[in-house]
Amino acid sequence: MTTPADLPVVVIGAGPIGLAAAAHLLDRGIEPLVLEAGPAAAFAVRDWAHVRLFSTWGEVVDPAAEKLLAPTGWTRPDPATYPSGKDWAEQYLQPLADVLGEHVRTGARVTGVSRAGRDRIVDADRAAQPFVVHVAHADGREERLFARAVIDASGTWTTPSPAGGSGLAALGEHAAADRITYRVPDLQDPAVRARYAGKRTAVIGTGASAFTALAYLADLAKADDSTGTHAVWILRRGISGSTFGGGTADQLPARGALGLAAKAAVDEGHADAVTGFRTEAIERDSDGSLVLVAEDGRRLQPVDEVIVLTGFRPDLSFLSEIRLGLDERLQAPVALAPLIDPNQHSCGTVYPHGHRELSHPEPGVYLVGMKSYGRAPTFLAMTGYEQVRSVAAAIAGDLEAADNVELTIPETGVCGGAGLFDTPDTQQGDGGGCCAPAPQLVQLGAPAAAGAAAEQAPAGGCCGS
Repeated sequence: MTTPADLPVVVIGAGPIGLAAAAHLLDRGIEPLVLEAGPAAAFAVRDWAHVRLFSTWGEVVDPAAEKLLAPTGWTRPDPATYPSGKDWAEQYLQPLADVLGEHVRTGARVTGVSRAGRDRIVDADRAAQPFVVHVAHADGREERLFARAVIDASGTWTTPSPAGGSGLAALGEHAAADRITYRVPDLQDPAVRARYAGKRTAVIGTGASAFTALAYLADLAKADDSTGTHAVWILRRGISGSTFGGGTADQLPARGALGLAAKAAVDEGHADAVTGFRTEAIERDSDGSLVLVAEDGRRLQPVDEVIVLTGFRPDLSFLSEIRLGLDERLQAPVALAPLIDPNQHSCGTVYPHGHRELSHPEPGVYLVGMKSYGRAPTFLAMTGYEQVRSVAAAIAGDLEAADNVELTIPETGVCGGAGLFDTPDTQQGDGGGCCAPAPQLVQLGAPAAAGAAAEQAPAGGCCGS
């Protein structure tokens, strides 16, 4: 008779963290079964193949995975260089999936997870039952699998947040889908380049993805064949000390450079910043262009395209029969949420965490990787690698190793106020050893038609730590 201990650990998602989880499980003598919804491993990463990571090769290769790859003759690229998404997928993630072999199944979408014979309500003998995982295959087959534990590393890539300032889609957002993208466009692709060249594009968001899009559009505007290319940068809050990231104070230099490139796009006149703008509606103008309308009634000049980069959120629908303990704000595990909540701190410091912070009321279930952060930003691959090392050790029963979590995350060089998203003039520390820098005045050139003046730029840096 099969007992839960004889069953594999199901890992959902064959991305960087899911594949690393499989490597750590194998290192512990535990059979993993990785289920990937896409047609190939690292399918989400391939979707942003044109974007360069701000982490180096030395920071995006998992030690257990490298150990597994070594007998094949694989060698890690120069650890000081920066891979693109394509590089990461083709030179590391696909080889890792290949060496994992039959432990990875593609075209296998997980549609539900529960306890065998027990729905969410039933307590009786619950923990003794194996997990049951329902899978829909690309060829239309359905399958039921059993597992001793479930590691959800499915990420958040397929569930981007909408343009609406209230967390809901703006009125008209779905109807304008032909003019809206939720990804950083690949402007090296001729068809994509033609879509934005000579056009006026709104970019909604304030993170690394938005910085990248602004920098790409600024480069496009400088090209001889792209006269008239212009970006309108939509910020839900004001310009403050943290708006452009940490700059030279960021311990990941390439990450800091993204914010500086976005600032240059604005300073050089390739983008206009519109602050305090929470989108309520996206209306179609008579010529087919789009007009963004704010909650306060402001209407922007028409744009041809909209790039929405407001973050991501976890898909929890297939976990509805599992008892999860999630923070009411971030939808992250309750013990992890205070460590990453941007309402409480934003200095980029995340304390080491592992299986205990990632545990749920349902024993044996772990949300790892980007999905563990829920709606919080600034996740790094190295965080996920340490998470799955700890989780694999816990599943193996080695609690000493599982609890010995060591991780130093490079600080962003940014210190913002706690939850003061709409009060950019207020400066305060985050209570965690950081204080916000005093803003410096610069000219950002926001147009009168935008109805917003942006006056502050970041000084960057972190103090008191």
